[in-house]
Amino acid sequence: MNLEPKRILLAEDHYVSRHLLERNLSNWGFQVQAVEDGEAAVRILEGENPPAIVLIDWQMPKMDGLEVCRRIRARLDQPFTYVLLLTAKNHKEEIARALEAGVDEYVVKPFDPDELRARLGVARRVVALERQLAHCETELRAAREELARVRGK
Repeated sequence: MNLEPKRILLAEDHYVSRHLLERNLSNWGFQVQAVEDGEAAVRILEGENPPAIVLIDWQMPKMDGLEVCRRIRARLDQPFTYVLLLTAKNHKEEIARALEAGVDEYVVKPFDPDELRARLGVARRVVALERQLAHCETELRAAREELARVRGK
């Protein structure tokens, strides 16, 4: 069972930045879904089989990255989604606000591509561990049900 995530949602309103990021992400082995605003990101995330990693800009039209993150965190019935926020905002209060909204990682623009690649490696590991845990919980639940069935005979 392959638990490593390959798909990523990229939400970035700046055309050139979005296309450069999309190319880098593809080169790093991701299957990229790219959108230009927060509403489009939410539509994908609320759809069937959404990507487990989200790379999102803070400041976007229609809905900002923090609101997208809040919506992700409000959906308790869904598998874990790792959210990496890209932003030019770098004041401590802004970082704290983003983390309180549920962001997992915070990267300030301009960023070093090697650092972003490494941080996305962390995201892949975290999501893989979350998936492994969910798989083990499912197996444990099934084993308990089978044990209860056998004991009930």
